[in-house]
Formats: sequence, structure tokens, C-alpha cells
Amino acid sequence: MRVRVLYHDHCFDGAASAAFFSRFYRGAIRADAQFSYTGMAHRASQIFEDSLFDGDENAIVDFKYSNNPRLTWWFDHHQSAFLTPEDQKHYEATKTPQKIYDTAYKSCTSYIRDVSRDQWGFTAPDLEDLVHWATIIDGAMYSDPKTAVELGAPAMKLTLVIEGSKGSDTVQRIIELMQNTSLDKIIALPEIQQVYQPLYERHLQSVQIIREKSAESNGVITFDLTGYDLEGYNKFIPYYLHPEGTYTVSVSPSSFRTKISVGSNPWASAEPRHNLASICERYGGGGHARVGAISLEPGQVDEARRIAAEVAAELGT
Repeated sequence: MRVRVLYHDHCFDGAASAAFFSRFYRGAIRADAQFSYTGMAHRASQIFEDSLFDGDENAIVDFKYSNNPRLTWWFDHHQSAFLTPEDQKHYEATKTPQKIYDTAYKSCTSYIRDVSRDQWGFTAPDLEDLVHWATIIDGAMYSDPKTAVELGAPAMKLTLVIEGSKGSDTVQRIIELMQNTSLDKIIALPEIQQVYQPLYERHLQSVQIIREKSAESNGVITFDLTGYDLEGYNKFIPYYLHPEGTYTVSVSPSSFRTKISVGSNPWASAEPRHNLASICERYGGGGHARVGAISLEPGQVDEARRIAAEVAAELGT
């Protein structure tokens, strides 16, 4: 039995979801299952090619829904879970206990944990630390900006590796390790440290670059990282540097997209008033109420700057 798992790439919750789903599937469905992983990234022209669904069973975790008939499992928790209204209609017409989503969950990993326990009786006590950190990281539930940026915990160090490593090989190695190895032991492995150390130096540089490039006005922190290879920067750096800010809007080009990131300060003195997923959806993006993104085609920097300025103006009113 070969299971293909499509997961949100370069995302701690995406990796943890793939790991927990794999443990659950082996523990409750087929002990002899063999897993293959495909990292998914949000793009301006998002499509699910038929070739992605090449397993005997095919799962998507922590990523948008596909109406492909070969999809057999789907778990998600994003408000923007569907690419099109037609996809949502397809989901409603074909929904099964194996294809579900719930936006109330802070992390997809905790959702899979609860569903696999409640519907299939599967538990994995040794993965509770993984679930705990996936919820903190994806739900931005850190106690303060220092905890989020200064990377004291093993999970935070692994987040840097997952978000900053090139390609998907390192992330998929971590997915395999997460299924049976504690986070502190994973980050201590020489193969992971070899990736972590240069990324940590890059992280320190990114703090300085964002310090120089960012400004706060009307509660909105803005910056443009065009010319810097920093798409995978720690998203809490702006609030670490500008604790008075309520929102962040930034532009960060990469080889496969031009990205506008939109976020809200988890430690803001006043509760954010805007649903960021809804705002991003107007420009073809999406996300959660407190964090979202918009993906344009590579090279569309001027358009990204225009959209970023519009969004920043709206958030600042």
C-alpha cells in the first residue's frame, strides 16, 4: 500500500500534520503502508495536476482542497480552504469522514490528532509535544515576541530549518523523524545542525535587514524585501522590532512567486479588527483571520507593491 501525502511545505504545522497523519494511518489503517511526500506551495495560478495523486491512497493535509477523484483523505483548518466555489460545492456533495476541515483549530496537527482519536480510536501520547508546538507555532500563541524570535526552544529551531531550507528534501526528512523522534533529538542531529547553523546566521541578518527596511505608521508595519532572499523570514520579527504595531504588510519576491504577507500582532494591546483572510481573498490569496498572504506571478513586484499599499491603507484606518 503506497500513500501519497501532499502537505503545506516549509511550514512547521504542515510538516507536523504529515507526520501525525502518517503515524495515524500506520497505526489505525494499514501497518505496512509506505509513504511518499509532496510539498505544496501557494502560487498565483494554483492547480492540482493529476500526476500528484499517484498513490493507492492520496492525502492532503494543511493545504487547500482538490476535487481530484483520487483524493481519499483531506484535513485542513484554513478559512481559505477552497480554490473556487465549484471546489467547495464538490466537497459538500462528496464529503466523507476522511475529507473534512474545521477552521476553529489553531493547527491542522491538533485537528488530525482529535479526529483520529475520536473517529478511529488512535492515540499517540509520544507525539503530544509535537501537537503542542504545532498549535503554538501555527496559532502564534507565543508568550512574547522574544520567545518567537530568539529561538530558544527546539521546536523554534526546527521551524527555522523547515521554513528556510531549500527544496523539500530536508523538510521530508524531518517529517519522517517527527513520527518517532522527539524535537530536541531531531534538532541535535548533525545532518539537521548542518542546515540549521547557516540558517541561524541568516536569521540574525534578517533581523537587521528588517530593522533597516521597516517602518510603522497608523499601527501598520510595512517593508519591502525586494533584492533580498528572505521569503522564509521569521514572521514575528516585525513585532519584535515594532511592538506598538498591530499589523504587518510586506512584499517578498522569490523564484516562483511574488508574495504579499499580511499578519497581525499576537501581543497587540487592542484586538485586531480586520479579518486578514477575507482581505487577502479579494486579491486571490487567503489564510486565517489573523494571518494571510497573496501570491502573484514572479516579477510582479510593482503590482505587489500596489496591493500592499492598498492593504496597508485599509488596515491603518
